[in-house]
Amino acid sequence: MTKKKDIKILRVTHLRGPNIWTYRPVIEAWLDIGELEDFPSNTLPGLNERLTTWLPGLIEHRCGVGTRGGFLERLQEGTWAGHILEHIVLELQNMAGMKTGFGKTRSVGEPGIYKMAFRTREEGVGRAALEAGRELLLAAINDEPFDMKGTVERLTDLVDRRCLGPSTGHIVDAAIDRKIPYIRLTDGNLVQLGHGAAQRRIWTAETDRTGAIAEGIASDKDLTKSLLASCGVPVPEGAVVKSADEAWEEAQDIGLPVAVKPIDGNHGRGVSLNLMTQADVAAAYEIASKEGDSRSVLVERYIPGNEHRLLVVGSQVVAAARGESLFVTGDGKSNIIALCDSQINTDPRRGPTEEFPLNPVVPHESEEIMLDLKRQGLSPESVPQDGQKVLIQLNGNVADDVTDIVHPEVAYAAALAARIVGLDIAGIDMVCEDISRPLQEQRGAIIEVNSSPGLLAHIKPASGTPRNVGEAIIAHLFAQGETGRIPVVGVTGTLGTSLISRIVGCLVHLTGKHVGVANGEGLYLDQREVTAGDSMGFEAGQRLLINRTVQAAVFESNAATILAEGLPYDKCMVGVVTDMQSEDLSELYISDQAALANVVRSQVDVILPEGTAVLNAAAPEVVKLADLCDGRVIFYALDEHNDVMARHRASGERIAFVRDGRMMLAEGPHETPLLELAKIKPVTAKYPESLLAAAAAAWALEVPSDLICAGLRTFDASPKKTN
Repeated sequence: MTKKKDIKILRVTHLRGPNIWTYRPVIEAWLDIGELEDFPSNTLPGLNERLTTWLPGLIEHRCGVGTRGGFLERLQEGTWAGHILEHIVLELQNMAGMKTGFGKTRSVGEPGIYKMAFRTREEGVGRAALEAGRELLLAAINDEPFDMKGTVERLTDLVDRRCLGPSTGHIVDAAIDRKIPYIRLTDGNLVQLGHGAAQRRIWTAETDRTGAIAEGIASDKDLTKSLLASCGVPVPEGAVVKSADEAWEEAQDIGLPVAVKPIDGNHGRGVSLNLMTQADVAAAYEIASKEGDSRSVLVERYIPGNEHRLLVVGSQVVAAARGESLFVTGDGKSNIIALCDSQINTDPRRGPTEEFPLNPVVPHESEEIMLDLKRQGLSPESVPQDGQKVLIQLNGNVADDVTDIVHPEVAYAAALAARIVGLDIAGIDMVCEDISRPLQEQRGAIIEVNSSPGLLAHIKPASGTPRNVGEAIIAHLFAQGETGRIPVVGVTGTLGTSLISRIVGCLVHLTGKHVGVANGEGLYLDQREVTAGDSMGFEAGQRLLINRTVQAAVFESNAATILAEGLPYDKCMVGVVTDMQSEDLSELYISDQAALANVVRSQVDVILPEGTAVLNAAAPEVVKLADLCDGRVIFYALDEHNDVMARHRASGERIAFVRDGRMMLAEGPHETPLLELAKIKPVTAKYPESLLAAAAAAWALEVPSDLICAGLRTFDASPKKTN
């Protein structure tokens, strides 16, 4: 029997920061395609047909061709298994609802061995897609069956459970558009926007400006109503009750019809409307009391009209959506469950996940729907007469955008309600017949103020214009021009990089900033050693970036850490490269100078356009990196007459050097003398190149020259110890 062709996955690494492949997180997999090295796709009968049948979306993959269908052209011409697997994994993630598109596959120089990298937004999903993709490709190659439907369902479930929800993801995408970095702090929707002291935090539509007191007020509907009423905001008359009998008494006092709802509920759960009889009020009381956290229930005057949700961000209404009542029409043959499935749940806007603006309607799973049916003398199993119209749901279907027709006075009332409660982001539930008219003209009223409002009805409305509410939330958190960034310095190489990073941290600290340093010797806060030992890894770096006290951060990296995890930050203001040497990286398939340069260049690739590269002019391979920098360049070397230094200075740019035993800075013809090496502590002065690199980095951060001198004079190169 002929041995089946196989693909072995030798190693899988999640590169969480900028890396040799791209600026964003990727999964890197090492593949051994074995005998498939001799069998490109055009030599494997039926492979292409099976792939395009299972994965029709592959036609959208442009690949290196650059046009729609580009990857399919490569399949027809002949491409290898590693490249094919890359595109399969990307498409599986797309089919599961996690959109992504970046991928690369490269031979490492050994027959059959490839490095493959692909973008993923969540590590667990990416790893699962890789395994599933390998199984799919082998099934296609060996003409075996494959459970496509089950695979996509499993991956989709993983995406739903592990990825950011659509509301949080929408806000994060808006932050990315503003060039604001983000860090996911938990497996849920708690996200940090920005770094260190410049950060803000969100939890879906809550922010770190959302006060606990305001949340508490919003969760108490009766207290909210009393505060709104005292400030002249129209609200329905009502009272809190603690029994069904009290509920009926209050209903009679208010006047029928009434609405009954939990005093501390949310999302419309447990709410019954338009109640006319004692039996209905009693039944609604039981539903509401089970939904809330207490037996207290709110009975209030029923407001006729359409339900609306207005989203307030800061002091402005940024989106508004209108709801509609749901009905089915009988055909004399189908029961209400079947009618809901055929007339309501077939709407493509309805689905079980957060990706859909409307939920499926399952009558027997909703006590509120069951009560409405009972009031009509029906049950989910009832078969309405042909043409009979049956009310299924009076509220809870807010999904039609009406932002453009909101009357200014209505918007003012909604924004005022949010301010009265104290919420910076609020969902204002309002009932009125026509939102384009003032509330007082139509007996409209605000019925609820909600913290952590859902955003999906505005992001993906069932009808009307989608609203970029994430952009409004980011504008609320970050003023125009703010990026959420703190000054970040990256230091890469093997020559004194730990020392350079510590000196830079010391010099920036002298400006009054709280500075964190993560290097090969330890983790430091304001020059105090917090953790001893190698702290160049991604986790140590993240510890600095999530620290709210840190106003500037310095990170040391080397080729090995970049290959293993990527850089621990997305961008930096200053990037220092000392040399292009390295320990033996042959086991990582880095075996020549060109491959090493591709790794080290990552430090220069991430420098911001307004930033600076500090490069060793005495290292020719490092000098070449200057052309890759989006910002300015400072060269440093002991010899000011170095050709690179001389040309750079002649062009009006900046250099750092030593002249007659004194450190010097120069920009074009202008010179700034620093400290004599003899006045620096001997243990530190032994490394003049490192001192120049650190002084140049501090100069790039606009640290005054007198503070640079003071810092160099007092800096002690021996490790700082924890008290």
